[in-house]
Order: sequence, then C-alpha cells, then structure tokens
Amino acid sequence: MPIDIPSDCYALIPCAGVGSRAGVDGPKQYHPVAGRAVVAHTLAALGQVTRLRAMLVVLSADDTQFESAVPGFDAAWVARAGGSTRARTVLAGLHELRRRGACEHDWVLVHDAARCLIRPEWVDRLIDACSGDPVGGLLALPVADTLKQSHEGRVGSTVDRTGKWAAQTPQMFRLGLLDAALAAAGAAVTDESSAIEALGHAPRLVRGDFCNFKLTWPEDFALAQRLLHRSDV
Repeated sequence: MPIDIPSDCYALIPCAGVGSRAGVDGPKQYHPVAGRAVVAHTLAALGQVTRLRAMLVVLSADDTQFESAVPGFDAAWVARAGGSTRARTVLAGLHELRRRGACEHDWVLVHDAARCLIRPEWVDRLIDACSGDPVGGLLALPVADTLKQSHEGRVGSTVDRTGKWAAQTPQMFRLGLLDAALAAAGAAVTDESSAIEALGHAPRLVRGDFCNFKLTWPEDFALAQRLLHRSDV
C-alpha cells in the first residue's frame, strides 16, 4: 500500500462484550467509575484527538444501555452490529465505516471500550509513529515482570521476557488491510495485530503507558477510580 496517499483516521470502539471476569453487574463498559460509565470516559478522551475524523462505537444488536450510560453524547457514530467475538465486532465496524464513506487506505484505530484511562496525547503518539508506516502499529509496553508458564496450578516453567511486550490499544491499521486480515484469521484472534501478523506483516510497537490498562478484574475498577480522580478526568 503506498504510504503517501492522503488518509483519514477513524476510531473504532468495540463495545459489545459482557466482561464476565470483571465481577460487576452487567457489561463492564457501563459500570460507573469516578462518576460516569467506563465507556463515557473512553469516548471523552478520544473525542479530544483532533486528527480523528470520526468515532464509531459498535454495540451488540440488543444493547439498551448505551444512550443512558453516555447521556447527551453525540460525537460518535453508533452501530448495533456487534458479533459474538471481538473480531466479528470489529469486522462489522469496518463494514459500517465503509458504508459511511471511509476508504480502503484510511486508518482505523481500534480501541477497547474498557481502556478508559486513555489519554489524547498517547493516541497522537501512535498516529505520529504510524501515519507513514507501510503496516501500522499499536501501543504496547515492554514486559517488566518475570513470566511464568502455569501447569495444573503450579509453575511449569519460567518464560524469557527478553523482547516481550504487552499489547495495548489503540491498534492502528489501514481499513482494507485490517478487513482482509480479520476475515482470514477467523473469530479466535484477540487483537487486531495478531490478525495482521498472520498475514506476514510486522506491526510497529509504539510505547504506551502503564495507566492504559484494560479494566478486566474487580480490583481494576478501584484503581481506575483513584487514577481518574487524581487526574481530574
């Protein structure tokens, strides 16, 4: 893909999951943290990224909570087209972006609804690093902890952490390439970079931030609450 074609940037926020590990009532993206729903914090931050032409939130077909969880928010497009997996939800979002005028060479930044501490400057860092890249890339952090491979509840082995990074989002790829990659990879992939890698490409790693964690476990919500209050988000 030529890298000098003028391209727009779109954010795609898959928001159709149930968050079964989170230990909260209902989908975790609607759980209140620091005075508003998790996804409301996410969208407010992304809305400050001026280089995004539009944001698209992809909900499940039977979602009845989004409008009440994000009252008065009209800065994002909404599509109730989510699938049973993340990959299917993102694919549906890509098709919706295409329907709304996005082109094959436009950039799509896929961001988890549950990474509600995202900062506009981190997104700008990713765009700066990837806008001229032939593949695209993702925010990520070098792994600092010693890694253990489990076996029946015990340590099976110690994994060499050298060169290992923990993937975050946004993950930024051209619409046409990401669509083809997800369609080829199937529903089992857990992030967009994995699908791109399966086609033989090497996405760029762009350093993220420790605070850009995905709310997954019950204790994550208390930590996010403290950090959001501290930053006055």
